[in-house]
Amino acid sequence: MTQANNPLHGIKLETIVTQLVEKYGWEELGSRINIQCFKDNPSVKSTLKFLRKTPWARDKVEYLYLKANKLPLPPPKEDSRGSFSAKSRPAKAKVTAAKPAANKVVSAKASSEIASTEPVNANIWGSSSN
Repeated sequence: MTQANNPLHGIKLETIVTQLVEKYGWEELGSRINIQCFKDNPSVKSTLKFLRKTPWARDKVEYLYLKANKLPLPPPKEDSRGSFSAKSRPAKAKVTAAKPAANKVVSAKASSEIASTEPVNANIWGSSSN
């Protein structure tokens, strides 16, 4: 049983949203959790659609539900925006332009030439001391 310790097991997302709306109202939910679906023309249907597609927002709503009903809370984790999230996301990888293999050979060769007393690109243009 992997769900034995999960206080949300068996509770539908629709039930969570409905109970939060009854307890706080849309305006208060929008101020507690900064999500546009709580602020701009809110409805249970549009909120459910958004929360099912957006894990970080769902985590915040579930956390508020647990807190409001005094159920055991999961330990909050910091995400990249500095707020809590139940699941950590992997860091975005930096995209770098791929360099041709020929440049790697030249740059390795150039680094050995920098250590020598020859001018830069002396192997291409010849030495200027003639």
